[in-house]
Amino acid sequence: MNPNILQTPIDYLKGVGPNRADLLRSELGIHTYQDFINLFPNRYIDKTKYYKISELQRNNAEVQIVGKITHIKTVEQKRGKRLVATFTDGSGKMELVWFRGHKWIRESLKINQPYVIFGKTNWYNGFSMPHPEMELLSEHEKSLRTAMQPVYPSTEKLTNKGITNRVINKLMQQLFMETKGRFAETLSPNLLDELKLISKSKALFNIHFPENQELLAKAQYRLKFEELFYIQLQLISKNLMRKQKIKGFNFDKVGTLFNTFYKNHLPFELTNAQKRVIREIRNDLGSNAQMNRLLQGDVGSGKTIVALMAMLLAIDNGFQACMVAPTEILAQQHYNGIAELVKTLNIRVKLLTGSSKTSERKEIHEELENGKLHILIGTHAVLEDKVRFKNLGLSIIDEQHRFGVAQRSKLWHKNKVPPHILVMTATPIPRTLAMSLYGDLDISVIDELPPGRKAIKTVHRYDTNRLKVFRFIKDEIALGRQIYIVYPLIQESEKLDYKDLMDGYASIEREFPKPEYQISIVHGKMKPADKDYEMDRFVKGETQIMVATTVIEVGVNVPNASVMIIESAERFGLSQLHQLRGRVGRGAEQSYCILMTSHKLSADSKTRLETMVKTNDGFEIAEVDLKLRGPGDIMGTQQSGVLNLKIADIVKDNEILKTARYYALKILKNDPSLTLEKNKHIRYTYQQLIKHKNIWNYIS
Repeated sequence: MNPNILQTPIDYLKGVGPNRADLLRSELGIHTYQDFINLFPNRYIDKTKYYKISELQRNNAEVQIVGKITHIKTVEQKRGKRLVATFTDGSGKMELVWFRGHKWIRESLKINQPYVIFGKTNWYNGFSMPHPEMELLSEHEKSLRTAMQPVYPSTEKLTNKGITNRVINKLMQQLFMETKGRFAETLSPNLLDELKLISKSKALFNIHFPENQELLAKAQYRLKFEELFYIQLQLISKNLMRKQKIKGFNFDKVGTLFNTFYKNHLPFELTNAQKRVIREIRNDLGSNAQMNRLLQGDVGSGKTIVALMAMLLAIDNGFQACMVAPTEILAQQHYNGIAELVKTLNIRVKLLTGSSKTSERKEIHEELENGKLHILIGTHAVLEDKVRFKNLGLSIIDEQHRFGVAQRSKLWHKNKVPPHILVMTATPIPRTLAMSLYGDLDISVIDELPPGRKAIKTVHRYDTNRLKVFRFIKDEIALGRQIYIVYPLIQESEKLDYKDLMDGYASIEREFPKPEYQISIVHGKMKPADKDYEMDRFVKGETQIMVATTVIEVGVNVPNASVMIIESAERFGLSQLHQLRGRVGRGAEQSYCILMTSHKLSADSKTRLETMVKTNDGFEIAEVDLKLRGPGDIMGTQQSGVLNLKIADIVKDNEILKTARYYALKILKNDPSLTLEKNKHIRYTYQQLIKHKNIWNYIS
């Protein structure tokens, strides 16, 4: 088959025409034969069995029956009319009902001709079938059909314009006739052989017209593997090419600052995980290639120290470093922590945010350009064009999923040779998602907490246990500890949430009266200065209880706070619950997280709460979260629709994903530019995919 036939515009397929083509483009994104062949069914209906009306059960099942129409009538009803046909198969009678399209349907129906009907049955003083799929028995016996009937993705607009599932099925048959069902192979003979995969032609035929369950399963496996294999091939080769082509600064020495800090100023012994990650970063920085590394570590695992030591390596080699955080609170906290750690070393550190005064900005700009300033920490303000460095060697991005690709690339252009990039996140990304989204980055994981940290004890309590919870809080405060009480704040129900927060605050004030107890409150309706004042009182220990909405989710560090109470915990997502829990357990004392809910809980809410109680492991939590929410939600809005997958599902198919990555790595290791004869199909397919850019748009 001529492979270019698949690039034919969909308008030219017999039976489509300009109007249908416009609808297929706007509703399903189908522009070419290739797009159409990749419109894979959502599910399949088994049409091997024909039922008798006398055998039907009152269970709303989808059934297929052979019989005849004996009468047709129009019935008036409160709103409009309905068309009703009497259908019989000799064993009994039923009604076929249509609520729209009467004229066209009435003209097309033939009385006393054998039909095959298919649809869901309803029971009300007898069986009926609304809007059945219908085909004359003579046509039914002629068409290319299989026992398993595919059900294609559709939209209301397509159905209303007459492009039903049956029409799509007929058009698909037409496409197979025009291409003679022969499609170019896209994988190498070795892969097909080693993984016992069926051919591309056989897979496409059996995904659209499966002969049986077994062949359908083989077709699905083959096409899922292929889709994931080419994504991995793209990511891995992008990473290899970047290392070859983009020369990075070579930090060839471990100098005085790094060694002095490591020997004399480390506030605690590094964990083995931190040491391993620093080694991985050092190897990258001394390799002549530009570093692109993702550093994952749970809340409190000590990513900041690792980041600082990477910055010291840059300064030792005569370069500047910068660190960008998504919020002012977080940037301020990084600044305070790092400035404190290096105060006895000869290092200049400055903070740049939206609130920085003009005089401060001027000084920062000057010192960056003349090289006096070693480390700049800030928010998006750092990305502005007027912020120029003398020689930026390392850029660190915290909580990367809050920055879009365009913002990240601004850091690349702060120097003629791109700086080394270290991306940090405290939101553990499940392995399957990391392999697909960040497959072009090298990944480091800090998977142990600093010594002396006790695991946080998490419990789930119902509102009816509130008095016991209050007693527990009083006992903790008596031991000198501090408490967070967090309320949800969801934009849509802001007024209600605000009322819940204020009602909760009032009941806590009654239970914990002044002067014995002092309470801080922080919420979104307050002025920034008032928020800062209240936060400051809590940080200094002047108040024992902080009542807040989720503004405290990121970036508050109060080692003395030992209890986190989350109200209406069922309304929070798993990653949010895990982030909130990470606000306690920062000191040496035992900390607790109490999840308060009503008794009414959905199945998903129960799963989330059980997961929180069962484990403190952010990666395990992220895996459950991925299963509950899917990849688009987890990556946040600017990355939703990230994986524009046609058939694979990175959650359900993660075993196939691992296999695909393994083989992509193996092939590129032995044949980086895919020039070997045995890989010619892979090379051709890969070049076509890159040329047509149809599935690579999402890769950052």
